[in-house]
Amino acid sequence: MKRIWKSVDTIEATNGFNVLLDGKPIKKPSGTPLTIPFSALAEAVAEEWRGAGLDGGDIKPDDLPLTRMATTAIDRVATSYNEIIDQLVSYGLNDALCYRTETPASLAALEQSQWQPWLTWAAETYGVVLNTGFGITPIAQPPGTAETFSAALRAFDIYELTALGVAVPAMGSLVLGLALTAHRLDAQTAFDISHIEEKFQVERWGTDDLAEERRLAILTDLQLCVRFMALCDQKNNHDIKI
Repeated sequence: MKRIWKSVDTIEATNGFNVLLDGKPIKKPSGTPLTIPFSALAEAVAEEWRGAGLDGGDIKPDDLPLTRMATTAIDRVATSYNEIIDQLVSYGLNDALCYRTETPASLAALEQSQWQPWLTWAAETYGVVLNTGFGITPIAQPPGTAETFSAALRAFDIYELTALGVAVPAMGSLVLGLALTAHRLDAQTAFDISHIEEKFQVERWGTDDLAEERRLAILTDLQLCVRFMALCDQKNNHDIKI
């Protein structure tokens, strides 16, 4: 897609706000206008379109990340609510924070000090107590864990679930995703905690350009998720770091 519009505006509409390109509302893939219920998010989406394609190149979905997330929330998460919940719960049942290493001892100690506090937080906040183990052998979690996670997730709206749908797979951890939505972690800290093992190996053996690009992409996704949730916060009274 090439840039063919000159003006970008937002206008109040039924149940939210529309972003207008030369007076015409942006449409979803389904062909209906993208109506955004949060004014801050609508303005941020408009700002994306104001800057898109100014270099004359093709505009890709990745150039409009907030637009993409808003569309995903409305068109996919809202219509596949139970499926999304189940997918997120599966990450909780196999949370990366539960899988520890035994050697070297320095890495094992680092995992314990950085990961266990968040499992404790999840137990205190959501009543879910997760078992931990060593290696990659699947760990059986206590009966009722899936139901507890599911109940916690059903308290979130489709926009929070959309953010979790990106952040949780990126970290391999539902627990850290929940901490992001609770404003207990910023994106950088969540990234650092979820990549302790990889960082340890990099410091020992070094890295390569492709691995660095992948890590940067993950951090960028987490920053996007935190920003998206902040823009969808109607009270707009949380100091969320990115």
